[in-house]
Amino acid sequence: MSSVFLLIFLMLCAGLAAWLFFLWAIKSGQYDDVEGPKYRMLDDKDEDEAKRTPGVEPDNKTIAERRNEHERRVE
Repeated sequence: MSSVFLLIFLMLCAGLAAWLFFLWAIKSGQYDDVEGPKYRMLDDKDEDEAKRTPGVEPDNKTIAERRNEHERRVE
């Protein structure tokens, strides 16, 4: 019977530890932006980099246009 009480006590300690870890994660900002990553991958990196790099303008070309330019340069 004492092993049952020990297991109950250990499970309560594990539950408390999980709850404290969850509270720490919330306070440290782990759940602040849940939706952002799935939209961030859709952003055009070239435009973002061009905004940060002075003197570089985004070219606004499609992937097919860039592939055609590359094929012309290779030939």
